Amino acid sequence: MSRVQSRDGVTAGFLAAAVHGFFVLLLVLGVSWQIHDPQPVMADIWQSLPSPARPAPEPGPLPRPVPPPQAKPEPAPDNKAAEIALEKKRKIEAEQLKRKQALEAEKKRLEEAKRQELAEAKRRDELRRQEEELLRQSMEQSLAAESSQIKARAAAARHASEIDKLVARYQDMISAKIRGNTRLPDNLPGNPQVEFKLKVLPSGEIAKITLTKSSGIAAFDQAVLRGIERSSPLPLPEDRAAAERFRDLDIKHKARE
Repeated sequence: MSRVQSRDGVTAGFLAAAVHGFFVLLLVLGVSWQIHDPQPVMADIWQSLPSPARPAPEPGPLPRPVPPPQAKPEPAPDNKAAEIALEKKRKIEAEQLKRKQALEAEKKRLEEAKRQELAEAKRRDELRRQEEELLRQSMEQSLAAESSQIKARAAAARHASEIDKLVARYQDMISAKIRGNTRLPDNLPGNPQVEFKLKVLPSGEIAKITLTKSSGIAAFDQAVLRGIERSSPLPLPEDRAAAERFRDLDIKHKARE
């Protein structure tokens, strides 16, 4: 049994004895009061004694004061370790910066490559568009030129046909004029034909007459020659191209048509 439990037992016994003494004193006083003053006495009857109040525990020994914790002295900084750590940090940061710069450079390279690709595609499209436009213009020009040539040939053909008709008409007019100015000799046998070549001026004047093929009858050849001379100036068309056909004129003259 501990000292505290022994002390609690002694205290409880002391209290019990005091309570019994108090009751004895009440009984003595009660008898005395009944003798001197017969007053009714009221008493409380307890079925059991109240539990003695538990005495307050005696204060134990005060706890020993705990000294405040003493600050541990900080270890002296290790400059070499700090430098190593700082150098390592710098290397890591430098490596990170290098990777970041490499990524940015690669990103810029890809963007530039994409931009150049788009520019090249745009340039190719523009060249193709220009080629198509040039081809279209060339085809249009070719068609226009061909159409113009066709029209020109058609116009030239029409003009040539008109000139041929015009020349033929003036040839008939010249032949008729020469025939009207020719006096055939009497008793001309058969139907002789003589051919002459004429040099004709733009005015229609005959500059030169050359016998190219005789009829074999001198009188007939001379009669036709004089008829040609009397026909100067010859009738010529106003169309320059048609008139040029009469600069060197071949005349075939028969006695009878």
